[in-house]
Amino acid sequence: MSNLRYTEEHQWADNDHGVVTVGISEFAQAELGDVVYVELPDEDIDVQAGERIATVESVKTASEVYAPVSGRIVTVNRDLDDAPEAINEDPESSAWFVKIEMSDAAELDSLMTQEEYLEHVGD
Repeated sequence: MSNLRYTEEHQWADNDHGVVTVGISEFAQAELGDVVYVELPDEDIDVQAGERIATVESVKTASEVYAPVSGRIVTVNRDLDDAPEAINEDPESSAWFVKIEMSDAAELDSLMTQEEYLEHVGD
């Protein structure tokens, strides 16, 4: 069973001692199709849960990525600038978008477990 938590907007969050790694779910990348571009935020900015932090463009559509928790963006995965297709290959691990130092750890409790998320997407 995964320790990832999920939002209804198909972002995942992986908490490591108060720093949450954020990406999009396998379901989301499958819906998007071939990813061709990703617009990432700057580091060292404060974000609120639910705030747009990135945009992913595919051959089919564009989709917004939202912060699952509030806090400060401490790291951005700049590898995605040159290789956005990595999102299609490994969306729930190496193709993460940002790392957020949480300001309120209780926000994680409002996110879905992997089991709840799979029910949400009807898998």
